[in-house]
Amino acid sequence: MGMRYSPVELRHVTLKRGFLGYRRAEVDTLIADTAASYEEVWAERGEFADELEELHSTLAEVKQRETLLATTLVAAEKAAAEAVEAAKRQAEVIIAEAHHEGRSIMRAALAERDRLFAESRRVEALLRSALGIVVESLEADDGRPEAWPRPDDTSEFQLVVETPDGAEPAAVSDDEGHGFNWG
Repeated sequence: MGMRYSPVELRHVTLKRGFLGYRRAEVDTLIADTAASYEEVWAERGEFADELEELHSTLAEVKQRETLLATTLVAAEKAAAEAVEAAKRQAEVIIAEAHHEGRSIMRAALAERDRLFAESRRVEALLRSALGIVVESLEADDGRPEAWPRPDDTSEFQLVVETPDGAEPAAVSDDEGHGFNWG
């Protein structure tokens, strides 16, 4: 292959003249070199066109992946934000329910405490009333009515002990010799 020519070089080539025009050998050489140069450029152009097409295809795939990744990222961020918001709402509901349940338990406990205080005051009042009646009857009947046992006489009360064989319980005396019968 001969010399490779650029378009500028082709414009400045000077051919020697012969008897009836340019010398044929030089013109043939120039045409052959120009054709070879043109074929080479044409082949390179074809390769560049193929490479450009491949790059356009790759670029389209990359853009498609970029779009898909951006969409996925936005969706993931949105899902994460929604999950955080849902968790916050659920936590607030749980806390509110816990506060409500705590207040309910506290109210129930306070009501039970008030009920027990009232019951203890009622029992205390009944015991004071019963004690007052006992004291009045003791004072009115010379201190010892027949219906009331003497403090040292508790023989009608006997301690009942269950027997393992299911037999009738026996009366048992306490350490001081007093018998108790609770049954």
